[in-house]
Amino acid sequence: MALALYAPGLGYYANQSRKFGQMPSSGSDFVTAPEMSPLFGRALAAQVADALQATGTDEVWEFGAGSGALALQLLQALGAKVRRYTIVDLSGSLRARQQAALAPFGAQVTWASELPDTMRGVIVGNEVLDAMPVKLLARLGGSWHERGVALADPTAAPGAATLAWQDRLTELRPPVDPHGDHDYVTEIHPQADAFVRTLGDRLERGAAFFIDYGFPQAEYYHPQRHMGTLMCHRGHLADADPLADVGSKDITAHVNFTGIATAAQEAGLPVLGYTTQARFLINCGIVPLLAASDMAGRVAGQRLLAEHEMGELFKVIAFQRGDFWDALGFREGDRTHTL
Repeated sequence: MALALYAPGLGYYANQSRKFGQMPSSGSDFVTAPEMSPLFGRALAAQVADALQATGTDEVWEFGAGSGALALQLLQALGAKVRRYTIVDLSGSLRARQQAALAPFGAQVTWASELPDTMRGVIVGNEVLDAMPVKLLARLGGSWHERGVALADPTAAPGAATLAWQDRLTELRPPVDPHGDHDYVTEIHPQADAFVRTLGDRLERGAAFFIDYGFPQAEYYHPQRHMGTLMCHRGHLADADPLADVGSKDITAHVNFTGIATAAQEAGLPVLGYTTQARFLINCGIVPLLAASDMAGRVAGQRLLAEHEMGELFKVIAFQRGDFWDALGFREGDRTHTL
């Protein structure tokens, strides 16, 4: 998965394809909340401003900034509250799009390819955790295997061989054992957990907010979710075959928010809050923004909130370094107890 997404020049996020956009006609593969509606960034900006004030900081760090749409929305809304806005992104082609979109902000925006030794400020990551490589585990006949990738025909000429799954017995286990004895495929998330632990090591003062699709652990490893969550996206269509057309489509897995919360707390970052995207955006004031929009804007904004769209499946989780405060986005409907 790491090679398919990030191999230089070949991986999905390292090639020149458009990726983010509203419709397939644009040559894009999927749409994220900031491209769907600018109200997403305007509402999130209220929480970021709240966090900057509460933590006494003036920097924003965004991971996986995509097309730069969210950075643009936040910078327009926050203005001078942000002294420096740093984007950490591994994709050179996406960085070029970001630089073009954010050129009016000049030196206020900087880019980094790796984390500094220390950080202060508010961290934002929209749909970044789901793009971190996972390990596949398969319970077959009652025994756990790690599911890897092999050549279907190792004797085939270079370029002609196709890929196939290969299972090997492993000591790895999901954090909870799914009930039942039926065959079961799922994922574990060592890289995402390690990423959050690294933030815990580097963040001296501030807060971190991550928005993504996923579940708490009890739902993630539910007995009925026996086919896992790994999915691919291309041309605004989804498929479940990451071994086909490698490098030309996105590969994602849902986020285990309990695992993320546990990793953060082990690194000294307590949970500030956890709730659905809909409740978070409502707490941050999106309703009056919708009311002031035209009909097209209201329709697009409703997709951020609707239960059958992004409102329920997408969650927001936040952590803080420093004194706890009653963060705006979690004042009603906090679900931290479900983690």
